[in-house]
Amino acid sequence: MTNRYEVFVDDNGEPGELVGFAEQKKFKIKERITVYTDSSKSQVLFEFNARKALDLGSGYDVTDANGQLIGLFRKDFAKSLLRSTWHLEQPGWGKTTGAERNKWFAGVRRLWQWIPIVGEAPFPMRYHFDFTTENGAPVFSVDKKTWVRDHYLVPIQDPGVDRRLVVAQAVALDALQSR
Repeated sequence: MTNRYEVFVDDNGEPGELVGFAEQKKFKIKERITVYTDSSKSQVLFEFNARKALDLGSGYDVTDANGQLIGLFRKDFAKSLLRSTWHLEQPGWGKTTGAERNKWFAGVRRLWQWIPIVGEAPFPMRYHFDFTTENGAPVFSVDKKTWVRDHYLVPIQDPGVDRRLVVAQAVALDALQSR
């Protein structure tokens, strides 16, 4: 009943140094995920918390180990009815929007969940998100690489975005997307 997240630095396509570790307890009313520097859970890297318990348009605040705001993200409920869309903001840096790369797969994934019995199984196709600035410049992407155990590659194109905020959004895509 727990999802485990391990964040590694990319080492030429292979997992390099472990830089983040988190566990998510399922079925919590108000989501809160703490990401640690390693599996010992001795040092907090950051955490994200839902602003409200039950609000479809509510956001998530991302804070550092001292409780200082790093940024926030939120799901765009209306746009996500057809194609999952998220908004991410970092103080002093700006806003970015991320959506599923493939509109067709987004639609098929919506239909999948309504098929009796089959809809309970994980969606067999990989999904990918691209995050861009308001003027369309790429910021980062989240690419699902495997089916059985979820592995994602998260290339960051904009050096101005806080890496912790990107990791928080990537974990949230996995942790919150299927709900």
